[in-house]
Parts: sequence; structure tokens; C-alpha cells
Amino acid sequence: MHTRDEKIEALGRVIDILDTLRVKCPWDAKQTNETLRPNTIEEVYELCDALINEDDTNICKELGDVLLHVLFYAKIGEEKNSFDIVNVCDALNSKLIFRHPHVFGNVNVNSTDDVLKNWEELKLKEKGGNKTVLSGVPSALPAMIKADRIQEKAANVGFDWEKPEQVWDKVREELAEFEQTLSEDDPKHREEEMGDLLFSVINAARLYNINPENALEKTNKKFIKRFNYLERRARETGKALKDMTLSEMNNIWEEAKKL
Repeated sequence: MHTRDEKIEALGRVIDILDTLRVKCPWDAKQTNETLRPNTIEEVYELCDALINEDDTNICKELGDVLLHVLFYAKIGEEKNSFDIVNVCDALNSKLIFRHPHVFGNVNVNSTDDVLKNWEELKLKEKGGNKTVLSGVPSALPAMIKADRIQEKAANVGFDWEKPEQVWDKVREELAEFEQTLSEDDPKHREEEMGDLLFSVINAARLYNINPENALEKTNKKFIKRFNYLERRARETGKALKDMTLSEMNNIWEEAKKL
């Protein structure tokens, strides 16, 4: 792989190219934090897609796109005399050192759980103790990821089940409460209980070291693959899916599962 000097040189070339584009390209010249934000979200999702597919070629490509956005925001900050990429890196360096006293200090840890608990305590100290445990969870996160982060942060300060298997009583309780709403004419209550049920299942995933977002996305991809097979086989028989019986579709679905 490349040496440290080669890495620094490559990063410098990207910064030089961006500086040139900012002056000479009409599109790049007019970008602001606000106009870049939607593109940044898209690029991060494209990176996540490559990661879930374990596609190293596209991971490399999408990391470049995300890096470009990081440098672009730093460039805009520099133009406003607010901050530049050096300030960004210095702040990150300080944070990494402060939050890893077991590496750069004298704190002893015995497990990754200890590291995570120290991490949350140190994050609170960074704001002089005024920051709440859950205030660090971005409000704009997708609901499933947000639920996972909320539960993780709460667990890091000791608010958690004593044993993972205890969570299943809670899941069953929430399922029973949701099922009870099916006999009621109260859509809002039904939605609330479904939210509680989903929250408890996400909690179970965390306790068993399963990332719920990744798990669901893999199931999404599996479903798409099988459904595409179902659709293709239906065309081969000269039928539209809407004209097939559920039994016929299920037979093809079982074929897809075997494949």
C-alpha cells in the first residue's frame, strides 16, 4: 500500500484541484453549504449501499465522493474566514486523543464495553457537564438508526437489561398490546403501539450485537432479488402478477428461496 507521504501528497492534490474548480467551474463556484447538503446525504447513502454489498471497488469510489464533500465544506468555511481543513483536522485530533485516555493517557479498560462507557462520560465532560446523555443523537437521523443510538447511549450509562434474554418478555408484551389495538377503532393508539413494538425489537437486535439497519437492508435486498425472480418467471409463463393466484406466486417464491 501507499506510504504516509504518498497519502498526504494525494490529499494535497485533491485540495489543489478543488481550489481550482472553485474558481474556474461555474457549478462548483456557486455551491453553498445549503446547496451541497442534499448531495452530501445522497453520497453517504451511496457509500452505505456499497458497504452493505461489500463492494470494495465502489466503497473506494464513494469514499472519494464523501471526502470531496468534507473538503468542500472546509473550503467554504475558509472563504468565510471561519475555519479551514486544518482547523477541522486539529479539532478531530484533539477529540480523538481526549476520548481515548486508555490509549493516550493512564486509564485502564478491559473490554469494548468499558471503552464505550468512558466515551459517553467524556462526551458529557466536553460540554462542561451540561450536555444530556441523549442530546448527542442527531434529530435528523432515520428513525431506526436513531432508536438504536438512543438505546446504545442509555445502555452506556447503565440503563439496560441485566441479561439480553430479558428483552423478549418486553417484545412479547409490546406485541400483545399492539394486537389488542386491532379490535379498537383508534388509529393513533395502534400507531403508538406499533412504534413501541418496533422499538423493543430494535432493542433486542442491539442486545444480540445485530445492527438493525444493516439487518433490515439485507432483508430488503433479499426480498427484491426473490421478487424480481418471481416477476421474471411470471413473464415467462405469459402472466402478469396480478393475474396469478397467491398459490402460484408462492410456488415460484419457494423456487427463488432455493436459488
